[in-house]
Amino acid sequence: MQNSTSLNTNTVASSLWVIVAVLVLAVLILFSYKYKNLLEPSVITTAVLDKSCDLRLGACTSTLPSGEKISLSINPNNIPLLRPLSFHVKTEGINASDVEVDIIGIGMDMGFNRTKLLSDDKTNYHGNVILPICSTSRMDWEARILVKTKKGIIMVPYSFFTKR
Repeated sequence: MQNSTSLNTNTVASSLWVIVAVLVLAVLILFSYKYKNLLEPSVITTAVLDKSCDLRLGACTSTLPSGEKISLSINPNNIPLLRPLSFHVKTEGINASDVEVDIIGIGMDMGFNRTKLLSDDKTNYHGNVILPICSTSRMDWEARILVKTKKGIIMVPYSFFTKR
């Protein structure tokens, strides 16, 4: 009799662990689905990358199809590595609730580098970013400005390069 009781207890315990594991997995899937936009925000509009603009020479301005403008400047404009860079974003015709800059290494994964910019007056935003050093003498980058609005996120890409 004792053997069948301990067998039933082991079966119940095993079943409970399976149920708990399935519930934890379901919660993780639900959480990742609900909060995936924290790392990969849903973008409603993406501006065209202006490859002719050189952030080393001054601010670059992108105009969205609906007429709004977003400008980016980086100081110091020689864009050194491993030193704080001041990013300045100016918006025109956009009611932004938040602005972030996402720095992407082109052709080489340089890790996650996103900075929330501070607002001066809801049209001017600023913040500091430090670029990591790269093994190549020249590194191409893309700064993706993420402008959060009530309708969704506007993404504006800007390209630049660094030299060691």
